[in-house]
Amino acid sequence: MSGPARIKGLGSPEDVRAALSAAQYIASEDLATAVYLAMALRKPLLLEGAPGVGKTEAAKALAAALACELVRLQCYEGIDASAALYEWNFPRQMLAMRQEATGEIDVYDEKFLIARPLLKALRLEAEGLLLIDEIDRADPEFEAFLLEFLSDFQITIPERGRIRAARRPFVVLTSNRTRDLHEALRRRCVYHWIDYPEPGLEAEIVTTRAPGVARDTARAIVAAVGRMRAEPLAKAPGVAETVEWAEAATRLHDLGQPWPEAFRRSIGVVLKDQDDLAYLEPRIEALIG
Repeated sequence: MSGPARIKGLGSPEDVRAALSAAQYIASEDLATAVYLAMALRKPLLLEGAPGVGKTEAAKALAAALACELVRLQCYEGIDASAALYEWNFPRQMLAMRQEATGEIDVYDEKFLIARPLLKALRLEAEGLLLIDEIDRADPEFEAFLLEFLSDFQITIPERGRIRAARRPFVVLTSNRTRDLHEALRRRCVYHWIDYPEPGLEAEIVTTRAPGVARDTARAIVAAVGRMRAEPLAKAPGVAETVEWAEAATRLHDLGQPWPEAFRRSIGVVLKDQDDLAYLEPRIEALIG
């Protein structure tokens, strides 16, 4: 059986890159290659990188490029299997029991089952993409549970039996590297580190995501953001902030603000921490250029 890349007509990294571009995601050659290999080898794709470099957006764009359903599991500290798999609607079960005069009711009927992301992924009838977002925020115990799930793509609900995926979705995991992931999970995946894009690529991203921004403006914004990222900031600007700053400054310029002032007045779009603003304030004109 051919892999998902061939099923969807993405028979090369170049095809993947073109498909992502059509979904308004400008991918590097290395990222496109990693996506292609993960699909062709039927392996999960693990994307690591600093917050804001476009890991989640890459998964969303890939789902759009593949024209398939995206199922997203957002991880957080303390997440457990019930939050990821399923749970029973206890209030509805109790209400149904009170309303049923004979007391003969199947409280474990399908209508009382609340499907969470992993169960939804198992039930996909067509091609799908399962995004496990920020896996590093979850506990190591939950990571071990996910590893088992990704091995079998099945679960057992004691009251209803085993549920197995009819069609395995393509899996993308993201990590901000706030902690080390287990080696067993890394070995199971095709790995790619997403760094901040080089200036030319980031400028292309800006003009693609914000068509109203002139190329010269995009290049100036990208250069300024690059200088900011070199500073010891609490929250370094991500690619999304670069795009938003370019768009915000352009809007102010269209209202009559000169460019240096438009950049300065819209600085709150790119810097979202008071300590960072205070730290850069004395040199903001130089950073903007």
